[in-house]
Amino acid sequence: MPIEGGPLERFVALEDLLTAGLSLHPDADAVVSTQQRWTFRELEEASSRLCAGYRGLGLRPSDRIASLMPNRAVLLIHYLACMKGGYVAVPLNYRYTHFEIQHALKKSETSFILFHDERRADVDKALEDHSGVQPICYEAGGGADEPALEDLMTTQATVEVCPVEPPDAPAFLMFTSGSTGPAKGVTHSRKSIAHCFASVAAGFEMDETDIFLPASSISHIGGLIFSFAVLSVGGRAVVARDLTPDEVITLLRDEKPTILAILPAALFRLIRDGHATHDDFAALRVLRSGSDRVPIELVNEFFDLTGLVIDEGWGCSEIGLASLNPPSGRIIPGSAGRPLPGIAVSVRSAEGSELKPGQDGVVWVRCESRMLGYWQDDASTQNVFREDWFDTGDVMRADNDGYLYFRGRKKQIIVHDGSNIFPKEVEDALLDHADIAVAAAIGVRDLVHGEIICAYVVSLKDNAPSETELIEFARERIGYKAPEEIRFLTDMPLNPTGKIDRVTLIKMAAEAHEMSA
Repeated sequence: MPIEGGPLERFVALEDLLTAGLSLHPDADAVVSTQQRWTFRELEEASSRLCAGYRGLGLRPSDRIASLMPNRAVLLIHYLACMKGGYVAVPLNYRYTHFEIQHALKKSETSFILFHDERRADVDKALEDHSGVQPICYEAGGGADEPALEDLMTTQATVEVCPVEPPDAPAFLMFTSGSTGPAKGVTHSRKSIAHCFASVAAGFEMDETDIFLPASSISHIGGLIFSFAVLSVGGRAVVARDLTPDEVITLLRDEKPTILAILPAALFRLIRDGHATHDDFAALRVLRSGSDRVPIELVNEFFDLTGLVIDEGWGCSEIGLASLNPPSGRIIPGSAGRPLPGIAVSVRSAEGSELKPGQDGVVWVRCESRMLGYWQDDASTQNVFREDWFDTGDVMRADNDGYLYFRGRKKQIIVHDGSNIFPKEVEDALLDHADIAVAAAIGVRDLVHGEIICAYVVSLKDNAPSETELIEFARERIGYKAPEEIRFLTDMPLNPTGKIDRVTLIKMAAEAHEMSA
């Protein structure tokens, strides 16, 4: 039987997203950063003016408008304006090169691009082949020829906000990280993205007293849905302008968030390099970390400092956050938790049959937060849709209580001498060593074995164990699954979403083998 997260009792449509805050406390802070503060009333007025400003530029419902913006509070106002006008928001990773910007603009057939002035050179290059895309600049200091976001937010235009769009109308087009090929455009409807917000609010057990600091990019699915989930219940969203320890600690001390979501690497820096104290986390009731493996050293260090257990979760761009350890229930370190309200999970075999607890299989998810599909890519869409289910490609196992344990991604499985080996098994064995902070295992093509296991590690100390010592250490724990090669790094490469960049590691390993040959 599928593992059910229970009914979703509260759902807020996009057109009513600020209703709770406007009813409960219109003059309370809604969106804040170290530089800006917006009350619910101000948020409502600014987003309506911006919506009218966009309409005055010629945007119409279903038109795409891309954004290449750093983390700024005004970006949430931009998203609200898009929701009100029926425009399709296309958030771009701020670290995109001009080639990646070009790909996204071409793929999404965007009409406008909102960008920060410091990315002007790359935007200009990207627009050389897309002359039909109109730019809108932010923080240009009055020297730009194109419309300025600041002016559009203060427009006195009387253009009416469009009628409510159909629930299945596209609302957000978000590009994947492209770790397995060219980035695909995940398309969320007004209904599916609103269900993302509602499931997150229910899963975190949010109410109007909560203050949520998603210490991540609000151009990515996680930071975006976390921010709007707390706004939908009348709580406050805190925007970190960057993810440096100084910025995050300032927000922890000044805003006293009750919920913090942060990547493992950023939390490590916060504790070790930022010199965070127990009091900095005193207001927290939940700390969620995920999007990559949470090392046991981090779990222990955070608990020693704060007395809180890190709450892990799991999800993806196509469905939003799908699971979380229940904040008021049992939090199991190392588990991705249970399905959120409105989410059903099924662990399946390669043939599509349901597996019993304790067995590894691919996770299928059934939910109202499932994307419409990949933008103009029916083949890729049909490859992951299974009638009402979404085949995530992630390999997990469930226990008898419905808690999920991430094992790896189907495409990352290493096939060694005919045996399937999950990278996480290798990484867990290496991370058992007291001197290893981060580990990543990959497969390298081999004529004899199919693939050999190569591991990259970051040591906690200067006097790291030798390669031979680590291989023997792993072999004692996992036998034939132990890596044949180990390479030491000062820092683990991360992709634009903050996860271990396995594509780069695979290239590094291939180059090393070519040099050896």
